[in-house]
Formats: sequence, C-alpha cells, structure tokens
Amino acid sequence: MRLPIPCLTLITDRRLCEGLSLEEAVAQAVDGGVNVVQLREKDLTAAQLIPLADRLRAITEDKALLIVNTHLDVALVCAADGVHLPERGPSVAAMRRLAGDGFIIGRSVHSAEEAVRAEEEGADYVQVGAIFPTRSHRGLPAAGLALLKSVAAMLAIPIVAVGGITAGNVEQVMRAGAEGAAVISAILDSSSPGAAARRLAEAVSEAAVPARRRRA
Repeated sequence: MRLPIPCLTLITDRRLCEGLSLEEAVAQAVDGGVNVVQLREKDLTAAQLIPLADRLRAITEDKALLIVNTHLDVALVCAADGVHLPERGPSVAAMRRLAGDGFIIGRSVHSAEEAVRAEEEGADYVQVGAIFPTRSHRGLPAAGLALLKSVAAMLAIPIVAVGGITAGNVEQVMRAGAEGAAVISAILDSSSPGAAARRLAEAVSEAAVPARRRRA
C-alpha cells in the first residue's frame, strides 16, 4: 500500500463541524476529491476512537485511504491503511515490526534533519509543517516554503505539506516540492466540505504535474 500521488489529506477535527457530523463531513470531502483521511481526535481514548474509526473506514472503503494518528492498535482493529506518528513518538521500525510491510507509516516533521531521520527509519512519507500560520498549532511558528524546498532536495519518499494550506496557496507548496497537502479547517470549517474539497483537489491536481517534472 502506498500513499496516492498527488494526495489531498483531510485531518479530522470533529469540533469544527457545524451542522454536520464528522462522518457526514468526511463523506462529502471524500466525494469531493479527498483521497486520504487522517483520523486525529486527540481528546479521545483508543476505546472511544475505535467505533469512530470503524465508521470512517466504512465511508472511505474503496474511495480513500484511512490513516489513524498515533494509535496503531486502533488502526489495526479497524483495518485502516496506516498510522501517522508524531514528531516525538514511537520509532517507525517498532511500528513496522508490529504492522508489517504493507502498512503505511508516516511521521510529522518540522525540520530537514527530522525528515531525513524519518526516511532513514523507513517512513513511507513525511508530513512537513507548519508551512503557513495555522490555528491548529498556534504555538508553532510557520516554517515557510523554504523548509519544503530543503526537504524535497534531500528526500525520495513523498512529502505532504501541512499548516494553513488553502485552495489559494496550495499551488505554492506543490511547486516547492510537496507531493500533497494536508488540511483541516480549509475543509471542515467550510459550510460545504464537499465543495471545499473539490476546489482543493482541483488545485492540487493542476499543480502536481509541473511539480513532479521538476523533481524528476
């Protein structure tokens, strides 16, 4: 199993969904072009996450990958496609021994050095950010496009940009070396998650071809 390229990842935050359940918002987003759903509900325990993960698995089945943040046990129980690890968390090698070779393992990184280390550990992709200012990580300074460019020059594995990304600036991150973008509020804070996802997916797709040519 591999990350789709280009990828548009929706990171979940059920608190942003107004007038819709998280499941309804995710379903609309997937129909709009999201091809990776990353379950990230940090206030829920593993036991609380499992039924939610099961429902999201049913929504994403044959339509999008499902990645679970941190909780490998939840990911395995709900037959997710992978797990996403925080910058300071379990080693990729340890997760690989438990999950097997066909399981996607990604890691959040905030520097080129961390990105290189993640690739050396065997990560399938890195999520790099925060590229632009973002409400989800208020204490984290924006790294800017320079970080993406430096990571792209060093890594062979896919790079997913995260942090303050919108349909208006996603072309910049793709052209800076990202193979995809991960968003939260750009979709979930919209009155129409499906339409927001469609705009982002179109922008990602349009920017992806010249970006891949440049890195080839």
